[in-house]
Amino acid sequence: MGIGFTEGLLIAAIALLLFGGKKIPELGKTLGASIKGFKEGMKEDNKKVDDNDKKQS
Repeated sequence: MGIGFTEGLLIAAIALLLFGGKKIPELGKTLGASIKGFKEGMKEDNKKVDDNDKKQS
């Protein structure tokens, strides 16, 4: 399914109204860092699972 262009535009407009123009870049930077940390954590967790599977084999 996903988010279409119209929905994304609506979300961006609401965010702009709620947080103001000066806060948006800061929020984007924080969100990007959070997503990066989450992906790195998932990658690390998958590596641990793979290592445990190799040890059990």
